Amino acid sequence: MIDGATREVWLHRLLFVAIAMILLFWRLLPLPLADASVCGPEQSLCLVRVWFERLPGPDLLLCVIFAWTMRRPDYLPVVLIAGVVLLEDLLLMRPPGLWTALVLLASEFVRSRVALTRELNFAVEWLLVTGLMFGIVLLNRLVFAMVLLPQPGFGFALAQLVWSVLCYPVVVFLSRVVLDLHKPAMGEVDAYGRRI
Repeated sequence: MIDGATREVWLHRLLFVAIAMILLFWRLLPLPLADASVCGPEQSLCLVRVWFERLPGPDLLLCVIFAWTMRRPDYLPVVLIAGVVLLEDLLLMRPPGLWTALVLLASEFVRSRVALTRELNFAVEWLLVTGLMFGIVLLNRLVFAMVLLPQPGFGFALAQLVWSVLCYPVVVFLSRVVLDLHKPAMGEVDAYGRRI
């Protein structure tokens, strides 16, 4: 029989995979873009809507990975993160492994400092995650530039980064309220009796 702590860990891992698949499915949907030609000369609200629809969306999977790794690193093992992000690389036709390696490096940086980040307030945590997101986006663009691969414009990548940073508090709030995902308390142990 499986004890409650082990069951909770595996349920959260399955939930993470389900969330990742839903987000990936959403990114693969061929959603039509709004056309500015349908807006009349005095319809500024319509033009604002068209502008917002043409902006890139946030990388919500990256936000979920950082939020969950910051709070409960035992729920997201390295193999699970690598598998999900590599699948995303393959389906979104990115160079396989580059984005996966960068996300793994950033998530392992967070995981190795869980004892230090446990006592951080949310503003400092948000600043740390913002720096990590900026770092991996910049490294990704540098590698693309070094091997002369075509890439989206810097403004496009910056807009996606800003949206991701702005969505991070929402992801943390939903993880806390809906899933009761919180930072481990001092002395808390995982399912195997190890200190978190």
